[in-house]
Amino acid sequence: MDLFLFTVDPAWGADVVAAGAAGIVVDWERRGKHRRQRGEGTQINTDTPEDLSRMRAATPGRLLCRVNGFGPWTAAEVDDAVARGADEVLLPMVRSGEEVDRTLDLVAGRCGLGILVETEDAVQQTAQLARRPLSRVYVGLNDLRIDRGATQLFTPLVDGTVDAVRAVVSQPFGVGGLTLPEGGFPVAAELLAAELVRLGADFTFLRRSFTADMAGRDPFVEVPRLLATLDGLRLAGRDDVEARRAAFVSAVGGVPEAQPA
Repeated sequence: MDLFLFTVDPAWGADVVAAGAAGIVVDWERRGKHRRQRGEGTQINTDTPEDLSRMRAATPGRLLCRVNGFGPWTAAEVDDAVARGADEVLLPMVRSGEEVDRTLDLVAGRCGLGILVETEDAVQQTAQLARRPLSRVYVGLNDLRIDRGATQLFTPLVDGTVDAVRAVVSQPFGVGGLTLPEGGFPVAAELLAAELVRLGADFTFLRRSFTADMAGRDPFVEVPRLLATLDGLRLAGRDDVEARRAAFVSAVGGVPEAQPA
């Protein structure tokens, strides 16, 4: 499973990639995000075009740039990301095939285009969206929860939503995010890792929980340990897979519902 680190710290990013991660994500998405995620405690990054250039210079790993959701600004953002060395552009908050087609036209084969399935519209259209020549498809649990007006982050992993999306995606598929195996809250990271392996996820993200949990730790020890954990989960027998799935479902069911803001 490929691991992609959200960071604009060149030294940190270079070490994590050298230790075994597949690449880096630089995050330009913030148009409307403060309003959409107000009170949610989610991470809203302030990465800049200059950050993308710095990260390109820092590592040969695959460099992904998440732009803003489709709009009049998309052409300029795509051009800038390509010029600064992005290997792929990630388009968030997809709601229609037209948005994806127009972005593919803007990319024009200069880099890959991945999409984030994080609206109910995108969930319902995934089979059609996945017929496009996309570099990857990722299910974004935070924004999907908000779009659905739900309170539980992991519900799509237990109610069949993510399984249904996975079944129609032939491109590299990802969901969720990981930290060190002994970490994770409110659901243990090891249970979430087992769920990603069960789904056949090809990649996932390392975000702020991973960076926080790595404080004082050596990425050249911890990244290979995380990858070894994922390898071990892939070798698990059917009974172990079913037991971990049951434990994950139970853990999700035990998470208290958030109170309305």
